[in-house]
Amino acid sequence: MSWRASTVLLVVCLLPAASPFVAAAIAQTEEPQAPPADGHGACGGPAVGGKCHSVANALRLKLIAIVSILLASVIGVCLPLFSRSVPALRPGSDAFVVVKAFASGVILGTGYVHVLPDSFNDLSSPCLPRRPWAEFPFTGFVAMLAALFTLMVDSTMLSFHSRGAKGKGRAAVARHGHDGGCPPQVHCHGHGHLEMSDARPEATADKVEEDVEAGKVQLHRNRVIAQVLEMGIVVHSVVIGLGMGASQNVCTIRPLVAALCFHQLFEGMGLGGCILQAEYGARMKSGLVFFFATTTPFGIALGLALTKVYSDTSPTALIVVGLLNAASAGLLHYMALVDLLGADFMGPKLQSSVRLQLVSFLAVLLGAGGMSVMAVWA
Repeated sequence: MSWRASTVLLVVCLLPAASPFVAAAIAQTEEPQAPPADGHGACGGPAVGGKCHSVANALRLKLIAIVSILLASVIGVCLPLFSRSVPALRPGSDAFVVVKAFASGVILGTGYVHVLPDSFNDLSSPCLPRRPWAEFPFTGFVAMLAALFTLMVDSTMLSFHSRGAKGKGRAAVARHGHDGGCPPQVHCHGHGHLEMSDARPEATADKVEEDVEAGKVQLHRNRVIAQVLEMGIVVHSVVIGLGMGASQNVCTIRPLVAALCFHQLFEGMGLGGCILQAEYGARMKSGLVFFFATTTPFGIALGLALTKVYSDTSPTALIVVGLLNAASAGLLHYMALVDLLGADFMGPKLQSSVRLQLVSFLAVLLGAGGMSVMAVWA
């Protein structure tokens, strides 16, 4: 059975299971809403009054946030891309592995400490009808489905690229065998360079084909990781920016600016390392950097434009933002644990050095711990 048929079959099987929940949610959307527990007014209405409510000061902080977050994002995602000029930070070096482990810890902390709790808060809000939102753990359910969907996409795209690379690799081996010349250098990213010219004269064509295929499969896997990780980060960044842009609470915005700058800087370093290992061309690199750097500022600007009509306590906003956060959390959890940390810690470089393993693990704890501490303010 082809992967397309398998995907269709999976969707068909999931639809009947999810239909009762969807029907219940639609049936309950018109129920009268209970007021929020904090007493800031009716659900769906903006919270006004108090020393923290200031439209002018909030606007000034939002404009500062747009510029500062944009700069932090650009610096964070571009640092790994220019690391090739620094020998100590080139891909495969010990310093690069440690920095990537720290950035992966930041991504892991973002998913567990920031995104997932936000989804729990949104989908358990008293502004939502008790049935079905209080009777079923939608946050965990959606996060689980998002992680499984990411696994399916990761596996399917890798399988598709592997079949294509296998055919091209065989053609290349046959061509070089007839020419009698040495095959070109094969890049096996993250494991150094395999020089085919150094191979023994008695090396078989099967060995050459295997090396060619391994290099291409690893490259395609790195590209899948970069694209899927960017998708999860973009969704979360737009949601955060939208909430900040629509808020008029100065006491909330002020610490959030510093927290988001820190978050975007180190999350960008993790994404930039993945983009570097994907070995994209200049145009693709520029596109990925642009979308990462501009999504949060775009979300803030969108929230500014929708300040009069958007309320983060309205049932529609709570449901949409809560479900998006849950999906983003599941995606980030999978990417951080499986494609970033799991692949590196189980790889030959870290497995061959206990000292480097311990240093990298400490870097992961520092990255995740830093994001956990930022949760106190944001």
